[in-house]
Amino acid sequence: MRIDLNADVGESFGAWTLGDDAGVLDVVTSANVACGFHAGDPLTLRTTCHDAARRGVVVGAQVGYRDLAGFGRRFVDVAPDDLAADVLYQLGALEAMARVAGTRVAYVKPHGALYNAVVHHEAQAAAVVAAVAAYDSTLPVLGLPGSVLLDAAADAGLPVVREAFADRAYTRDGRLVPRSEPGSVLHDPDAVAERVLHLVRDGVVRSVDGNDVEVEAESVCIHGDTPGAVVMARRVRGALEAAGIEIHAFAG
Repeated sequence: MRIDLNADVGESFGAWTLGDDAGVLDVVTSANVACGFHAGDPLTLRTTCHDAARRGVVVGAQVGYRDLAGFGRRFVDVAPDDLAADVLYQLGALEAMARVAGTRVAYVKPHGALYNAVVHHEAQAAAVVAAVAAYDSTLPVLGLPGSVLLDAAADAGLPVVREAFADRAYTRDGRLVPRSEPGSVLHDPDAVAERVLHLVRDGVVRSVDGNDVEVEAESVCIHGDTPGAVVMARRVRGALEAAGIEIHAFAG
């Protein structure tokens, strides 16, 4: 058995530091690096790509809405052509930072509100897929199982990778509980580690209403901006390795 561990990094901006990127990169195998639209300034992105490359962590582009003020967590009803161009712009920007760091963008994952939108929003999902396919038809797309995004990506011939979330609550239909609702983010490292182990071994996660929901995933996300993210990431990785599960990037 094997699984990839990914985390959101590169989200600091200027004088504001968000998360412990160095600590998270010591644990995960894939880094969802911000691209400057929802978070991340140019120096932060360059430094994050360098630090990931030095640790052998695979770099992915975390593309989002043009929404620095809202951290990309507000839905934007952007036209598909504009969204496709925005995604291309972000890919190109991060690719430059990755290249000078001696690595490359190896996959794409939407961020925040865009991630949630393309679970069901066909036009925006198609725009993201069109941008990725135009840029590099070999780039994997990382997203929620059963989402419109992954269906569209597969139809376009792009590799698709399904992910689960270590520290987010699930509904009974396998969707993420909105952050606006109580209990949407989990904080107990031991409980999260046991939950991820159950997910990887048995393919199920306990929903907020107490039901076991089937979730197939090749990658598990630990949010780098969650308080205690480094401790949680280490606890999750330790539990998986103790169970004989190999931690390995899905791309490279």
